[in-house]
Amino acid sequence: MDKKQRILLENEILLDLWQQSKAGDSVAFCRLADKLYRTLFNYATSFTSDKEYIKDAIQELLIHIWEKRQTINIQFVTIYFLKSLRNQLLQEFRRNKHPFLGIDEIDEITDNQTIETEIEENETYSESQRRVRLAINELPKRQKEAIFLKFYEGLENEQIADLMQVNRQSVANLLFKAITTLKSQIPFLSHWILIIYTLIF
Repeated sequence: MDKKQRILLENEILLDLWQQSKAGDSVAFCRLADKLYRTLFNYATSFTSDKEYIKDAIQELLIHIWEKRQTINIQFVTIYFLKSLRNQLLQEFRRNKHPFLGIDEIDEITDNQTIETEIEENETYSESQRRVRLAINELPKRQKEAIFLKFYEGLENEQIADLMQVNRQSVANLLFKAITTLKSQIPFLSHWILIIYTLIF
């Protein structure tokens, strides 16, 4: 099963839980929230490194969605939850002037795997892996957000554009710049970069 088929299958499972939740099944909603929590948490680290703030924001989001569930229609569950969290965070940042993520703060996040450590999963830690993690840490926030959505959530460029509220070309540009930066900093991983290129174009 390729990645796209796996994502579609996962969405079917999440949709089933969502339909049960919409009908008032709180246990199904808890299962749905549990399945999405890590993705939501990791995504939020693209905006802030305040882990307590992230936890509160996710809890607030889940409560809001549960209360409004009967009026919500969802086709792609993960995309809906990510987009809702993004909008909520941006609104709160503007309202409360909460600080956005700083590069030097990323290492303070310890509760869940950040997107950088996905590359290291099931592999022996090595100097090359450390360099990959550091290189991703140094990407601008929007490039890091695009990388997360593309390669760890498997979204299409059109879906990323809708979620980030930009056009498709802007998404392609963000991904291209991120990959170019990574390639310049970790040239020994050129084979990995070529694999990513085939996914984008």
